[in-house]
Amino acid sequence: MAANRIAFLFPGQGSQTVGMGKGLADADPSVRSLFETADRVLGYSLTSICFSGPEADLQLTANAQPAILTVSVACARFLEARGIHPAAVAGHSLGEYSALVMAGALTFEDAVLAVHRRGRYMQEAVPVGAGAMAALIGVDIAVAAGICEEAVASAGGVASVANDNAPGQVVIAGHAATVERAIGIAKEKGAKRALKLPVSAPFHCALMKPAQDRLAADLTRLDFRDLRIPLVNNADAREIRRGEEARDSLIRQVTARVRWTESVRALAEMGIGSAVETGPGQVLAGLVKRIDPAMRVVSAGDPAGLEAAAAFAGAAADPA
Repeated sequence: MAANRIAFLFPGQGSQTVGMGKGLADADPSVRSLFETADRVLGYSLTSICFSGPEADLQLTANAQPAILTVSVACARFLEARGIHPAAVAGHSLGEYSALVMAGALTFEDAVLAVHRRGRYMQEAVPVGAGAMAALIGVDIAVAAGICEEAVASAGGVASVANDNAPGQVVIAGHAATVERAIGIAKEKGAKRALKLPVSAPFHCALMKPAQDRLAADLTRLDFRDLRIPLVNNADAREIRRGEEARDSLIRQVTARVRWTESVRALAEMGIGSAVETGPGQVLAGLVKRIDPAMRVVSAGDPAGLEAAAAFAGAAADPA
C-alpha cells in the first residue's frame, strides 16, 4: 500500500475564533451559500455569530459546534473543488461529524442541526460547576487511567480518561471534586503539568449519558449512508465504511474516550503519509506531529492556508 496517501482531519470544539470562515465566504459564493443554509436550518444567524461574535455567544457549545462544522465542511469542499480528494478521513470528537459529511454519510443539513442539538444536550447533561475536565501533561494513558481510579477511590464520583490526544497529553473528565483530586494525585506522581480546562461541561465521560440518550433518539431518525471513503472513528480507532457503523459511533462517542493517538496510528497503518487539518485552528497538526513525526501535516482554515494546503495536498495525494 502506498504510504503517501492523504487524509483530511477535522477539528473539534475549542478551535473556534470570531471571524473564522469570513475570508473564505467573502471570496467564494459557495461558502456563503453554505452559511446561509446553516442559518436556515438552525433558525438563527450562525453567520453573524461566527463572523462578528460576540465571542461569548460563539463559545456557547450549541453555537460553537455548528460553527466549527460549517467552516470545516467549507474548507473540505474548497479543496475538493480543486481536485484534492482524501483517501480517508477522521475527526476529533465534534470533527467526526464534519468527516462524515465529507465522506457522504450525512448531509450537511442533517449534521449542522444534529451538532447544534448535541451541544445543547451536552451542556444540559450536568449542572454548571458540577463537572470538570483537566489536562495531564507528561503522563501516559495507563498512568492517567490509574490516577482516575485512585481519585474515584479517594473522593468518590466519576473521573476517567476523556481524550488520549497524543503521547504525554491526556485529558480527564468527571465530577469537579474528583477531577480536582486527580490533579493532586497527578502532581504527586510527577506530571509535568496538571490543570483544569476552561470548559463548560465534562465531555466524553459517564456523566454525559443523559446527552447520549437524547442524541441517540435524534440520530436514529437520520439517514446514514455508507461512506464513500473510510473513516477512522473516535470510539474504537478503527476503520469504518457503513452508515450504521457511523451512527453507532456517533452515539457511543458522547461518553467514550476520544482515541486520537490510536486513530492517527491507524491512519498510518492504512498507508496515510500526509494529512490536512481541514478547518479552524492548528491543534490537530500539533498532535499529529507528536504522535507520528513521519506524517506530513498542514493546517488549512483560511484562504491563504487552503491555497497552501491545496498545493501541499496536490503533491502528496495518492488515493489509489
